[in-house]
Amino acid sequence: MTTETNAVDRRPAVSGPSTGGAARGRKSRKGAEGGVLNVFSHGMLIVWALMVGLPLLWVLWSSFKSSGDILTTPWSLPDSLHFENWANAWNKANIGKFFLNTIIVVGGSVIGTMVLGSMAGYVLARFKFPGNRFIYYLFVAGMSFPVFMLVIPLFFVMRDFPGIPLLATYQGLIMVYIAYSLPFTVFFMTSFFRTLPTSVAEAAMIDGASHLRTFFQVMLPMAKPGLISIGIFNFLGQWNQYLLPMVLNQNEDKYVLTQGLANIALQQGYEGDWGGLMAGMMIAMLPVLIVYFIFQRQVQAGLTAGAIK
Repeated sequence: MTTETNAVDRRPAVSGPSTGGAARGRKSRKGAEGGVLNVFSHGMLIVWALMVGLPLLWVLWSSFKSSGDILTTPWSLPDSLHFENWANAWNKANIGKFFLNTIIVVGGSVIGTMVLGSMAGYVLARFKFPGNRFIYYLFVAGMSFPVFMLVIPLFFVMRDFPGIPLLATYQGLIMVYIAYSLPFTVFFMTSFFRTLPTSVAEAAMIDGASHLRTFFQVMLPMAKPGLISIGIFNFLGQWNQYLLPMVLNQNEDKYVLTQGLANIALQQGYEGDWGGLMAGMMIAMLPVLIVYFIFQRQVQAGLTAGAIK
């Protein structure tokens, strides 16, 4: 009896080391695979950062170089800083006027997109009514519709719109920007409002708050991360928009920045003010960079809020 017991007791001692060795082997293989994947991902991030950062740095230091230096030694650092390039771009090249036009158009369109998109998203996410899914999928379908197929019919619609002139006007461009940005905004905000708790809105309704007051005073503040995220996406997309204003805004006095920069570039010759053009490009990029650096935490929070409920 004792012999059998000892034999049984000795079995784990024999099999234990082999089991532990196999476990350590699996861990080492997983660690090696994770290390390779980590190196690959970091390498891709470094390549992407160089692809994005180096052109930006080149435009920045070229904006402080003379036109001759840009043409003869484009990759060298400036020998002296030519701050007059920025003044010439703002005043002589009318970048200041284009900048103001862009502020008016993008400011009005972002506000309109956020108000209409958040209201539509809230209704589609919180209320059940006949046609709810149909309206939602119409907005989703709008994201896949190419804008290139719309510009020519849109041109004639705005030109022949009864009563109100819309072509080559601020209000016309603002309306088009809002319509262009609404599908993705409604899609995003609908998904975001679905993640918010319903108990708070129900408590507000029990206390006598109307639907309008519940939306603006209760639900909209709770959706702040999503609003900031989609607001920045709309700002970036509308600030960099070129195709729509090129077709729908033929009035040079109301050119936005993208049109103004393209017009300046077309007018440049080999003896043009290339330093002023580079300075104008930096002026156009600065608001985008500033907005992103200020709100980058809110953008990340808005993108991940829907996954953490």
